[in-house]
Amino acid sequence: MNAAYLKDIVARALAEDLGGRGDVTSEAVIPAHAQVSFVIAARSEGVLAGQAVAQEVFGQCGPALKTYWRAHDGDRVNAGDVVLAVEGSARAILVAERTALNFLGRLSGIATLTRAYVDAVQGTGARIAHTRKTTPALRALELAAVRAGGGASHRFGLDDAILIKDNHVAVAGSVGEAVSRARSFAGHMTRIAVEIDRLDQLDEAIKAGAESVLLDNFPLDDLKSAVKAAKGKLILEASGGVDLTTVRAIAQTGVDVISVGALTHSAPNFDFGMDAR
Repeated sequence: MNAAYLKDIVARALAEDLGGRGDVTSEAVIPAHAQVSFVIAARSEGVLAGQAVAQEVFGQCGPALKTYWRAHDGDRVNAGDVVLAVEGSARAILVAERTALNFLGRLSGIATLTRAYVDAVQGTGARIAHTRKTTPALRALELAAVRAGGGASHRFGLDDAILIKDNHVAVAGSVGEAVSRARSFAGHMTRIAVEIDRLDQLDEAIKAGAESVLLDNFPLDDLKSAVKAAKGKLILEASGGVDLTTVRAIAQTGVDVISVGALTHSAPNFDFGMDAR
């Protein structure tokens, strides 16, 4: 994780919480010299993610704080498991508490949901990948959480891959024309992917030189037909209509990748608590 990014995102999160006056409750109640020990524990079963950003929170709130991680990103945790012990200034720890828990809860929720999808397709050969349906400014953290849950990387942003979507095709006029334009524009090192929403567009995409095809909202029978028609010529990615009740059947059609927007846009928060030890 990029250190400058972590420093900036945490500084902004803390500034949002502290406002202009700081933690007036702790200043009113807690002596400046008070030293304490706290632990953060999971309140349910899941997968931990967010260690680096939580560590940065405590570091910014109290550089002298001592932290002891008992679990790490990607580890499965059970209710009651302590993931972190922290010692030092009571005021500093209490300032850090909510922001650290917010990051851990959000990111561990993503990792936990991702692991459920990965487990659901185990043995099929299909990979579970994220999309760009992320919280603005938190994409790097959320995609790291997907990886902690066992998910695969998709493109990070608009600048790292050519992915021709339905609206690009609409403007270009056809799948073949859009892919041909992209092939002329891109160097030989750039992979070109295109989204199609009808089976008859697959051959057009292959002939135009696409290396990957995103099959959007295809019925299972059409997914099977696409896998048979492609015969390993390119990577096939299924997307749309994917949830935990449908993902295994989609994987069993033989597609290579299943992209799931829900990993980041609909993951429930994972509950952690911080208590005095």
